[in-house]
Amino acid sequence: MNAVRALRALVDMTQAELARAGGTSQPAIAAYEASRKSPSIGTVQRLARAVGLDAAVGYFPPLTREDRRSLALHRAIASRLREHPDAVLAQARHGLANMMARQVGSSLPLREWSVLLDRPVEALLPLLTDPDPWARELRHVTPFAGVLTAAERAEVYRAFADDEGRAA
Repeated sequence: MNAVRALRALVDMTQAELARAGGTSQPAIAAYEASRKSPSIGTVQRLARAVGLDAAVGYFPPLTREDRRSLALHRAIASRLREHPDAVLAQARHGLANMMARQVGSSLPLREWSVLLDRPVEALLPLLTDPDPWARELRHVTPFAGVLTAAERAEVYRAFADDEGRAA
């Protein structure tokens, strides 16, 4: 997980905007995001405070390739949710209803989604890119299928593959 990229995605800022708010340069933000430089915990906390957030260190099992790909997809979904909250939530609720109708017995993740989709968008957005194991589990049964077009999903997967190739 790239803390600076995750912060920037969470607050929906450009690299230049985050740099300006955090008292650093856009090239420094780009270097952190490209893993050419590693920000200290203090730097991450300073950047977070500059945009009205607190940063905390968390420890989680390593993300699998599937988890990283799901995060990439859900970052795009989060962006769409920010842009068109009513339409995206309506589509997710419809998807959830279909999933629940096909479900035999009860499914804790589906019940959790039914609660989450009634929360404010600002509360839902962080969950879509949270590395926490429970958030990963929820994303495995996402009600947001269909929010992105096939072409948009393909572009996310292409960019993901490119990022994975550069990281290897």
